[in-house]
Amino acid sequence: MSKLHHPGNPSAATIVSLTPEDAGWDWTGISVHRLDPGVPLRLTTGESECFVLPLSGSLSVDAAGERFDLTGRESVFTRVSDFVYVGRDTEMTLVSAQGAEVAVPASRCTKPLPPKYGAASDVPVEVRGSGSATRQVTNFGIPGVWDHADKLICCELLTPDGNWSSYPPHKHDLSEPCPVVNEEIYYYRIAGRDQVTPSREGMGYHRTYTTADHEAAGLEPLDETIEVRDHDVVVVPHGYHGPCIAAPGYPMYYLNVMAGPAQDRALAFCDDPVHGWIRDTWTEDDLDPRCPMTSASGPVKGAPA
Repeated sequence: MSKLHHPGNPSAATIVSLTPEDAGWDWTGISVHRLDPGVPLRLTTGESECFVLPLSGSLSVDAAGERFDLTGRESVFTRVSDFVYVGRDTEMTLVSAQGAEVAVPASRCTKPLPPKYGAASDVPVEVRGSGSATRQVTNFGIPGVWDHADKLICCELLTPDGNWSSYPPHKHDLSEPCPVVNEEIYYYRIAGRDQVTPSREGMGYHRTYTTADHEAAGLEPLDETIEVRDHDVVVVPHGYHGPCIAAPGYPMYYLNVMAGPAQDRALAFCDDPVHGWIRDTWTEDDLDPRCPMTSASGPVKGAPA
């Protein structure tokens, strides 16, 4: 198995647990938890800041003497969710009356910040690409939208079945001419036959590779095409990454988690020059009418129901 690929364990209470040490780098990590109805889960952020993001169900978060009630969703394929930011060195308690699944993407940081609530209604939903590369980007935790963070950058991607995303391939690493270095995590959910309920029956694909620019920078060669299923994690230490391909019949979601050594959070990247020309063709092609797929109000007309 690829060292970039970390399968989740859907039957466990902690479905995903990936620390920076597990990934072999310095900044980002993620955990995903199943909350039984009425049973509290206590977590400590330690030297990391995090988001608490419902994947299914709703929950409350108690942190630093404050309580935050998060209206969640049936699944990541039905709605944009509320969330909360929790800073480093903070104890928090998560409780769901009806049960829930919740992602906790995290990054090590130095600046302590208080908790802060994010409303689904304030989250910008963007449609990127065109044709079979059309996808939805839910920008809940990126610079310029959410600036209440020291290092952590997060967004959600929804890709209709049969489409490509993270395309053209791009990089943000120590090789030239990248203006910023970010470690990146992809946490995947794959919808089943009903297009809504996540299931490990379906699959998608994730590509990461290096070129001569990476060799010149002394970075380890990578050449990975990974089959991903529901709850799987792929880490990207460096290299071009993309496309992420949703198989026909199985819509794809992924949560992007990024952070790096720069003082200022930034999303800058460099396209693979071999494929960057694709962007210029998007003005000539129609958007896939299935995008956007979700909003704070629920599924968008034209998206799979």
